[in-house]
Amino acid sequence: MSTPIAYFLVLSSILFAIGSVGVLVRRNALLIFMSVELQLNAVNLALVAFSRMHNSLNGQILAFFSMVVAAAEVVVGLAIIVSVYRRTHSVSVDDAESLRG
Repeated sequence: MSTPIAYFLVLSSILFAIGSVGVLVRRNALLIFMSVELQLNAVNLALVAFSRMHNSLNGQILAFFSMVVAAAEVVVGLAIIVSVYRRTHSVSVDDAESLRG
């Protein structure tokens, strides 16, 4: 028995909403970063669900490339967060304004 696509889409929308609230409410750069990753994973879940519904691999391939880009984003994002922490001894996004040139 197959799981209906509506279940995947509801889960995806809930995860995306939680990520959106996390981005809008939090002031900690690490928590904002994790919320953006949660949003990205929610979109990947929807892509894979639609791909499965249409018996096509296009959505799964796009989700795979999205995960590859997300891995590169994690490396760059964490490097920026570590740089801000070393300079200000805080990971608050309000303290990141001191990095302006």
